[in-house]
Amino acid sequence: MSTTSGSTGSPHLSGSPSARLSLTVDGVRYVDDVEARTLLVHYLRDTIGKVGTVVGCDTSNCGSCTVLMGTADEPGRSVKSCSVLALQAEGTTVTTVEGLAGPDGTLHAVQRAFHELHGLQCGFCTPGMIMSAIDLLRDNPDPTDDEVRDGLSGNLCRCTGYQNIVRAVRAAAAELRAQVTASGDDAVPAPRQPAEVSP
Repeated sequence: MSTTSGSTGSPHLSGSPSARLSLTVDGVRYVDDVEARTLLVHYLRDTIGKVGTVVGCDTSNCGSCTVLMGTADEPGRSVKSCSVLALQAEGTTVTTVEGLAGPDGTLHAVQRAFHELHGLQCGFCTPGMIMSAIDLLRDNPDPTDDEVRDGLSGNLCRCTGYQNIVRAVRAAAAELRAQVTASGDDAVPAPRQPAEVSP
């Protein structure tokens, strides 16, 4: 398997000690030297170009930077990537909002529901909301409105009033349950296997 290096250098972090980081993001294996103080959100955005993961508050309050972090065998749990050092992700599998769509570009059920039911307005919080919703639905495939609100309580939206977000999550839950019934597979796809990429 080939790996890719996303290093472009982060000019705003020069001068601190660095270490080798190896992880899989959205099905692609990356190996880079990163500065010890680099946050995962900045590694994702600045080094490997995953700008769908947004920086909101940089204090882990808003949830806009939420990604799924796990292993090749475990699909991952939601984490706020502004509160995780990149080096803490060593050996993990990270899924960003950009890695949810199928190989043919088909949107994940949660993405599709947010789009179809207008679960967004400005869209800034949407990537984090979607990632948290996927984690919620993995644990609770049939949540009530209150359970959705509680499950997304670590994510802030300043535009929508949350009504359509709750509707979108419940609609996605119904679609994912129907997929499980029809196929017998897990409702939330496991992370993709690392792709072979030429450096």
